[in-house]
Amino acid sequence: VKNRWSDTDASEFVERYRAIRGEEFALRAYTSRLIGAEPSLVLHGGGNTSIKGTVQNLFGEHVPALFIKASGHDLASMTPQDYVAVDLAYLKRLCGIDDLSDEEMVSELRTHLFDHRAPTPSIETPVHAFLPGRVVDHTHADAILALTNQPQGEQHVRAALGDDIIVLPYIRPGFQLAKQVASAIAAAPQAQAMVWMHHGIIVCGESPRESYERMIDLVSRAEAYLKKSATLSLPRVRETSMEVACQRLSTVAPLIRGRLARTTGDPDRPYRRMVLRPLLTPDILAFLDTEGARNLALSPPLTSDHLIRTKILPAWVDEPAYDDETLLANQIDASLKRYAEDYQSYLERHAHRMPAGMTPFEPYPNVVVFPGMGVLCAGKDAGPAVIAHDIMTQTLAAKGLIAAMGSRYQAPAEEHLFDMEYRPLQHAKLARENRPTLAGRIALVTGAAGAIGSGISARLLSEGAHVVVTDLPGDSLDRFAESLTQQFPDRVFPLGLDVADPGSVATGFEQVNRAWGGVDIVVINAGLAHVSPLETINLEKFRDLERVNTDGTLLLLREAATNMNLQGTGGDIVLVSTKNVFAPGAGFGAYSATKAAAHQLARVASQEFASHDIRVNMVAPDAVFSHGERASGLWAEVGPDRMRSRGLDPAGLEAYYRDRNLLKAQITAEHVG
Repeated sequence: VKNRWSDTDASEFVERYRAIRGEEFALRAYTSRLIGAEPSLVLHGGGNTSIKGTVQNLFGEHVPALFIKASGHDLASMTPQDYVAVDLAYLKRLCGIDDLSDEEMVSELRTHLFDHRAPTPSIETPVHAFLPGRVVDHTHADAILALTNQPQGEQHVRAALGDDIIVLPYIRPGFQLAKQVASAIAAAPQAQAMVWMHHGIIVCGESPRESYERMIDLVSRAEAYLKKSATLSLPRVRETSMEVACQRLSTVAPLIRGRLARTTGDPDRPYRRMVLRPLLTPDILAFLDTEGARNLALSPPLTSDHLIRTKILPAWVDEPAYDDETLLANQIDASLKRYAEDYQSYLERHAHRMPAGMTPFEPYPNVVVFPGMGVLCAGKDAGPAVIAHDIMTQTLAAKGLIAAMGSRYQAPAEEHLFDMEYRPLQHAKLARENRPTLAGRIALVTGAAGAIGSGISARLLSEGAHVVVTDLPGDSLDRFAESLTQQFPDRVFPLGLDVADPGSVATGFEQVNRAWGGVDIVVINAGLAHVSPLETINLEKFRDLERVNTDGTLLLLREAATNMNLQGTGGDIVLVSTKNVFAPGAGFGAYSATKAAAHQLARVASQEFASHDIRVNMVAPDAVFSHGERASGLWAEVGPDRMRSRGLDPAGLEAYYRDRNLLKAQITAEHVG
C-alpha cells in the first residue's frame, strides 16, 4: 500500500483547518483522510482513528479527552470538528468494570461527551482509550485479513509482521474486546501494534504521521508476504472475455433486478425496487473462472463489519444458460428460492440470539454471483449498491490470495456472524429514513439537456429517482449532467443518445442495464420543430422531424417495453406530446403531423403494453420557453416567426402565450415534471 503522506499537502491542510482545533488536530484529520482514501485499508465508514488531548471547561481547566471518529462517519472526508470529544479519565475507569452491554456502553459514552449535541462515538471508543498511544489508527486492511482468515492465520501474521506484534483471537467488537486489548497491552506495554483475527489491525503513535506510517509499513509487509506466498496458479474451468461478459450482463441485469423487487400491496407503487451495481472486471472474471470459485464466493465476508451490507452469504447461479433466456430466468428463480430457504433456516437456527424487537432482514440476497459473467450487487439505491460492490471487490481478491497460498478461507463461527449481522449498533448505521416517492426507480429522459427535459430530470431526482439524462452527445449534455451530479451524486447517468438511430437507442438501454440494472420510467421528450408553409416545405426537413419525432418515439416505445418486460415489474412511459395535435397552427405542419403520429403510437402502446403492467401516458405542455438558463430549442426555432407575425419582442411573446391559457399562468418545466 502506498504511503500517501505529502509535506506540501499536509501543510496546506494545516493552513486550512488550523483555526478549528490547532495543527495537531488538522494533521489527525489529514492522515485519517489518507487512510480513508485507500480501499485496501477501509471501505465506506469502516475503520477508526483518534487522538488524545484536552478540553477546556467552564472553569478554565484542561480536562483529558479522547477525540474519536463518530460511528459510521467516513474517514475519507474527516475534518477536525468531526472528532467527538469524550471524557478520557472516565473512559479509563471503565476498564475496571467486568462487562457492559452495548446499550450500557452507548449510554456511558453519551453521558460523558463534552458536547451533548455530538454524534455517538464509535463502538471501539474504549479500545482507543485503553491503549497508551496518543494517536491510534484502526483499519480492516485486506492484506491483514487475508492472513488472519485461514486456519494457520496467527502463524502467517507473525511470519509477516514479527513477534513483537500482539495477536488476539476473534472477539466481537465492543466492551469485551476493549478488556482483552487492555490485558494484552498490560502484558506487552512496548507493543505499538495489534492484529485482531478476522477483524483488522490497530496501531499507535505519538503523532498522526508516526501512527499513519506505522500502519502503512505493517500493511505493506503483509502485502509483501502474501505476494511471496500466494504463488499457486489456480486451475481454470472456463475462459470468459470481458466482451462476452458485458453482452450477457445486458440481459441478466434486468432479469435479476426484477426478481429482487419486492411487492408492496400498494397499487400505485406495487414494487419496492432495487438498484444494481455490477462488478465485472478481468480480475473478477478470472476468479470466477477458477476451480473452487463457488466455495470461496459462498463464504462470509472478510470482516463482520461488512455483514449489514452484503449479508452472510451471496447467492450463486449454477451454470447459467446465457443463450436461453427462459431457462436462465428459471435458474435465477430457483437460485433465489434456494437462497431464501437457506436464509430462513439460518434465522431459525439463531432465533434465540435475535435481539428483542429487531426485525430480520428479508430473505433475499444483496449480492448475486454469475459464473461466466460477474457479480451483481443490489441496494435500495445506488449508495448501498456501491458499498456492496466495493466490499465484494476487496473480498474476492483476498479470498483468491488465500487460495493461491494453498490454504482455505476460514471465517468466525456462524453464531458470531449472526450476532454481528443482527447487532442493534450495526443496524443503526443503516439509514432509517422514509423512502422518497420514486426511491429505487430508474428513469430515462430523452432531450434532457433542453428546457422541458432538464426540468423533468431535476424533478425526478428530487423525488428520489435515479435518472439517465440523454441527449445528443456534446457540451450541453455534459454541463447539465455535471450540474445535476453535484446536487444528486450517484443518481445521475449522462448518456449520449440519438433517438432517431435504432442502434443508438438499443445500445443506450444496454448501457443503462449494465450501469443500474434496468429502467422503470421512460420520458420521451426529445423533439424537433420547423416553421414552413406546406407549399414550400423542404421534404428533407420534414424527414428530419419524422425521424426524431415519430421514428424516435417508436424506437423508444419498443426498447422500453422490451426491457421492462425482462424485469417483469411493469413500468411507466410518458410521451411529451403537444397541443398542436389537437389545434395545429399555420406554418407548423411538419411538427404537428409528426407529433400527431407520435401521439397515436403512444395511444396504441397504452393498449398493447397494459397487459404487462406498463402504463403509457402523455402530457401536452404549451409554451415552456426555458428552464433556468436553458432555453427551449423548439421556441428558438418557432419564436422569431411568431414574434414577427404578432409584432412582439421575446418578453411580449411569453406574456402572450401566458395570457392565452384560462388561468393566465406561466407553464414551467417543473410543472411538466
